[in-house]
Parts: sequence; C-alpha cells; structure tokens
Amino acid sequence: MTRLVRLREELRQRRHHPAFRISAPVWTEQQCRQIEELLAQAQAATPAPTDPMVEPAPTETVAATAAEPDEAALAAAATNLWRAERKLTPPGERPSPRDRQAARYLRTCAEALADAGLVLQDHDGDAFNPGRALEVLVYQENPALTAETVLETVRPSVYLHGRLVQMGQVIVGTPSQSPDGGNDNA
Repeated sequence: MTRLVRLREELRQRRHHPAFRISAPVWTEQQCRQIEELLAQAQAATPAPTDPMVEPAPTETVAATAAEPDEAALAAAATNLWRAERKLTPPGERPSPRDRQAARYLRTCAEALADAGLVLQDHDGDAFNPGRALEVLVYQENPALTAETVLETVRPSVYLHGRLVQMGQVIVGTPSQSPDGGNDNA
C-alpha cells in the first residue's frame, strides 16, 4: 500500500515543471516525536463537547450571533439584484447576447439566494386589498380598472425563511369613480 502511495505522489509531482516540484519533507526521529507530542497536547487541550442543557459561555453566544445573517443587508442585496434584472432589458426590446448572459448570471444569483431561504416577491398585477403587508406609495385612478390592482412594484417584499424581512412598496391603481357618487343609473 505504501508503495502505491509513493507512486501516486511521484506521479503527482511529475505533472509540474521540475522548477515547481516540491520535494518530500525529510523528518528526523526527534522531529516526529515532537510533532506527536504537540498533537497529543492539542488533543488534550480541546474542550469536551458541551452539554446541550448547559447555558453557552458568553464567547459562544457572540460567535452564534455573528454567524446569523444581517437581514437588512441581505434585503438590500436582493432588492438591487431584482432591480438589475428588471432594468437589464426593457419589455418589448430584443436582448443582446451580452444582456442574455448577464440575465443568466442574475438569475443564477437569485436562484442561489432562494436556495438559501431568501425569497423576493414582485407584486405587479396583483389584486390589492388594504390588509396586505405592503406600503402604498401612491394611489392612481385608472378608468380601465374594475378593482384595486398593483400597477407597479417599486421595492419587492423580501422573505427570509418565510419571515418578512422587507415590506414591499407599490403603486396601486384604483377604478375611476363617477362624479355623482358611484350611481351610473340615469
């Protein structure tokens, strides 16, 4: 077995130019003993696994909170990604090959964020009711509408693992009201 290992190491080194080959380290018996002693000391110094019922030490608490993502930064990054996707190719225009490639990169980023639990919700064309968790920037009358509808999403809603992190901002279209109070009967 050791002969096979040495052969693999030899072949691995021969892949490179001789100037870049790394010679195998030559360890003396004393150096090997010192390394083994240091490894034994390091293993002895490693703390035992903690009991899950015991409160973690303050340093562990700080490390745990530092590992949590910054929700505001994630929401801002996701929003900017969403805006870049929307501005890349305006509707009705034929995208260039460069635009298609950039769109693929942006789509891949969005999919990676979705796999990590960060979901963006665009509200364009959705029916609107006042109970939704949306910030309405403007109400616009539109005679073509029969019910309140989101005309444009200014900022998407962002959810992290199903929890709202950023409330969406929208422009809502409302049906036109007749001047006589809504009665169209004559």
